[in-house]
Amino acid sequence: MAEEAKKSANERTKVGVVVSNKMMKTVVVAVESLSKHGMYQKYVKRTSKFLAHSESPDINIGDRVVIEETRPMSKRKRWAIKEVLEKAS
Repeated sequence: MAEEAKKSANERTKVGVVVSNKMMKTVVVAVESLSKHGMYQKYVKRTSKFLAHSESPDINIGDRVVIEETRPMSKRKRWAIKEVLEKAS
């Protein structure tokens, strides 16, 4: 039972890079994923952007962050910053 809860918790977190912090209490996080092309069998890099809630104002562009799924906070914002893995240099 505990493994199932841990598995679902892992699926609801993503690691990405902050690409915009111009909004109040909101940052845009770009998450990259690799998927295999159906016909050519090559790996294709895909980038998805997520709006994430951020209470702290010290998150800057280029920071690697972990985001977790939360309740809907607005029309497009359904993620929140869980932790900052590394700051931009």
